[in-house]
Amino acid sequence: MLNTSLEANALEPLADIFKLLSDGTRLRILSLLAKGERNVTSLCQDLQLPQPTVSHHLGLLRMRNIISNRRNGKQVFYGLDGQVTVGDGQCLVINSDGYKLRICGPAEAMSTVS
Repeated sequence: MLNTSLEANALEPLADIFKLLSDGTRLRILSLLAKGERNVTSLCQDLQLPQPTVSHHLGLLRMRNIISNRRNGKQVFYGLDGQVTVGDGQCLVINSDGYKLRICGPAEAMSTVS
């Protein structure tokens, strides 16, 4: 068994992921990206949020390698990173820092954004 200080250090990356995913806007972004790549304009329209707000949340998700981006001309498209997959249509599966997290809900939760 790990001593308390080592255990706390080992769990810190997991705590960081939970903090990142504790925001409803970021979860809504992940729900949209689970359906395929999107550009910022499309995300702003669906989320009904201003571009700076959406870009801020995208930046946080990208820094933790939850999402990735690619440039196509002047547009930037965002999608789930290779560490994040959609499992059985109802769950997002995140593999990060040796942990595997499954975020599951009813089918409606993953198929609609409210």
